Amino acid sequence: MTLLTVRDLRVAVGPREIVHGVDLAVEREQTLGIVGESGSGKTLTVLAATGLLDVPGARVSGASLLGPGARDESAAALDLVTASAAQRRRVHGSRVGFVFQDPSTSLNPYLTVGRQITESLETHRRLGRHAARLRAIELLEAVGLPDPGERVDAYPHQFSGGQRQRAMIAIALSCDPDLLVADEPTTALDVTTQAQILSLVRDLQRERGTAVVWISHDLGVVGQVADDVLVLRDGRAVEQGPIGALYAAPAHAYTRELLEARPRIVAGAGPRPRPDAPPLLAVEGLDVQFTIGTPTGRRTVHAVDDVSFTVRRGTTLALVGESGSGKSTIANALTGLVPPHRGAATLGGSDLLRARRRDRRRIAMVFQDPFASLDPRRSVGDAIAEPLRVHRLGGAGAAARARRVAELLDLVDLPEAFAGRFPHELSGGQRQRVSIARALALEPELIILDEATASLDVSVQARVLGLLRRLQDEQHLTYLFIAHDLAIVQQMSHDVVVLQNGRVVEAAPAAELFASPRDPYTVRLLEAVPPELPRAAR
Repeated sequence: MTLLTVRDLRVAVGPREIVHGVDLAVEREQTLGIVGESGSGKTLTVLAATGLLDVPGARVSGASLLGPGARDESAAALDLVTASAAQRRRVHGSRVGFVFQDPSTSLNPYLTVGRQITESLETHRRLGRHAARLRAIELLEAVGLPDPGERVDAYPHQFSGGQRQRAMIAIALSCDPDLLVADEPTTALDVTTQAQILSLVRDLQRERGTAVVWISHDLGVVGQVADDVLVLRDGRAVEQGPIGALYAAPAHAYTRELLEARPRIVAGAGPRPRPDAPPLLAVEGLDVQFTIGTPTGRRTVHAVDDVSFTVRRGTTLALVGESGSGKSTIANALTGLVPPHRGAATLGGSDLLRARRRDRRRIAMVFQDPFASLDPRRSVGDAIAEPLRVHRLGGAGAAARARRVAELLDLVDLPEAFAGRFPHELSGGQRQRVSIARALALEPELIILDEATASLDVSVQARVLGLLRRLQDEQHLTYLFIAHDLAIVQQMSHDVVVLQNGRVVEAAPAAELFASPRDPYTVRLLEAVPPELPRAAR
């Protein structure tokens, strides 16, 4: 039976229509994947269809009929577009649950996770405090959280990213909703945690009979959960149908582009080996420790434990591992942001850990979130020119700096006119290109790319990775590439170092590691990459 039927859904803000006549249907116990790049209207469509859209001046038309659920098959269908605020409040949390992309912003930092689950149970199921708490513990156990009886009283900041997302799923499922909306729930997670969340949602759906709407920009991820797919572009449905048929014979060029852009492991892929390249960066016995406070006293966290590796000039070495493996801590130690406990690092023979400030420009960094790493009050031109002014590069005077800024923008395939724009006027991919141009302004010997494409759509990610490879060939750049996704690592890297809990568990040339990984942890990372075929076709 069809649970949610959306017909001719349109959303306008002011004089501009953003969603243009979208139709979709969600069947009971089935998953509908909604796919498209940022700005395609995926989230806006689902928020409008479920009555959650709260944008000043927004107008929603069409119909979105929520049919009877398994608990009450005689109930009349409710049109969520025209429903009153009171009717929507009764539906949200009770019949429709939501899991959003970033659990750290969705969870209330002032309330324990258990309390955030019991709120919904007390409101919609009229449970008492004690019964609601017992139900919360059951839910945390169902989503795979360890020690649920203790973790129910923990706060969100005491959970890892994957654990917070599991807690969000527990909240969404607390009242056994008929429909679960999952909006990019795995985008910010490691591939292994992502695989666990995908498996968890499939298991819970099988046990509870819940219908799921899964929103994503990655057809590889959608292929592991969805039965049917709706592809959106610029607020319009360009293609929809069963996931197997869409993978086998995509009808629209945009769908083919999304399929080609998804990261996947391909035998023999990757850059050509450069075994004769001389060493540039040598790290030996690096050790970083932090002292943190806990309820039982202070303890020492060994974030990086006796790590050694060498990056050869003009090549890319990837540091791979899950969150908490020590990847970014190594980058912070190399750039002077974190003092190491012991160890050595030399760049071109010079002691990097004791380098003076003016020598640190030999290393540049590109971070994961370009919007957070660019000052919103500075124009693109000012952001790129700042390192030129600080380190007195690019010639004397404003005119010389402006010429150098134009050269750097051209290097990253952006027009000179972008110098006058501000970060909020750019797309995610354009902002990351600006961040790369800013890093190149330092004329560095080594660029550290810290999850530099993790927050981008797969199609934008593919273009940025292509840009980085071209710049390496043309400018003879050396990269330290930090990532958790081995499919992307294969495209970029000459050598790979795999980290787990701050220690190196495997290090090898990329071609050798992908052909025959030795450590079980590396094998697990490889297996977590979404496979070539969708789940329905295997």
